[in-house]
Amino acid sequence: MKEFQLKYGCNPNQKPSRIFMEDGSELPIEILSGRPGYINFLDAFNSWQLVKELKAALGMPAVTSFKHVSPTSAAVGLPLSDTLKRACFVDDIEDLDASPLACAYARARGTDRMCSFGDWVALSDVCDVNTAKLIKREVSDGVIAPGYEPEALEILKTKRNGNYNIVKIDESFVPAPIERKQVFGITFEQGRNNFEINRELLSNIVTKSKDLPESAVRDLIVALITLKYTQSNSVCYAVDGQAIGVGAGQQSRIHCTRLAGDKANTWFLRQHEKVLSLPFRKELGRPDRDNVIDGYINKNEEDVCAEGVWQRYFTERPEPLTDEEARAYLASLDGVALGSDAFFPFSDNVERAKRSGVRYIAEPGGSIRDDAVIECADKYGMTVAFTGMRLFHH
Repeated sequence: MKEFQLKYGCNPNQKPSRIFMEDGSELPIEILSGRPGYINFLDAFNSWQLVKELKAALGMPAVTSFKHVSPTSAAVGLPLSDTLKRACFVDDIEDLDASPLACAYARARGTDRMCSFGDWVALSDVCDVNTAKLIKREVSDGVIAPGYEPEALEILKTKRNGNYNIVKIDESFVPAPIERKQVFGITFEQGRNNFEINRELLSNIVTKSKDLPESAVRDLIVALITLKYTQSNSVCYAVDGQAIGVGAGQQSRIHCTRLAGDKANTWFLRQHEKVLSLPFRKELGRPDRDNVIDGYINKNEEDVCAEGVWQRYFTERPEPLTDEEARAYLASLDGVALGSDAFFPFSDNVERAKRSGVRYIAEPGGSIRDDAVIECADKYGMTVAFTGMRLFHH
């Protein structure tokens, strides 16, 4: 297949639309089910690069959940604790730990379940049955992987009445070293960002603390590779082999740090016993539970515990999660890693990061206020590595 005609571009009025190889060669994909759209393919090709690089860097299966050309999360295939299984709605899967790929999916899809609603999924490895079963029960637009076990493919083909978007990509495909795109009829050209993110990138530690355990190295690599495919400006919090808060596309660095930190806090608080024990009505669907949990934790537009409201969601009125309880829970956190796609211009980013348990930071450095940032990190005993490498992505 040398080209694929799309229904339309980013919006229904943007026609005609297609994907094709500029040199006339075959596309490196097979469409096994469905008819992916323009934004689907943007998500597919960006997400595939992320998981391919993450697996190459860490040697473990990797999964990411994408929405609107940025990851909601990314994770490698580490086993989940019982608490995390409950928080990610996968505690009913008895043999989950038998599949590292399924574990990676459970982590990536379970991190920011609000933003992952209707996502695009990328798998670094051949999709197995366990992973397919997990994908089947979530609201999702499509999946890209280097292959699918026959039974897994049949499971996925039952989604959306047989119209679920399933794409197989040639994992040996290497794109041209020069990439181009057009804006307002003008062609932009640049070299692909082939920079390799690895352990050596974290060798320039600039703080008094030089402590950087292998678990932190892993998490910083997860954060930085995630940022490489996140719309800038962007900041990513990571722990236990997964991105737990992504702040994407913000004009201000501190707004990225706050947004990502707030998402990380929500992820942590989903594991609070009060949240895990919410007495949901049996008929309440998974997406509705996600909305209610977010409202319960963050006290959004609707007070889900209010009289006349709680009856729609719960079998009995739950006790609210108080601000004091939430602060005490979050104050106990430690060992979180944070990556930034460009330097921190002010120390307020470090102050905000501390509130979400950050101990390890990787950022390019190069700000005229680097000294203030380092001083603030030293105040909290953090370890900061200057990578010297900006990771803007647009």
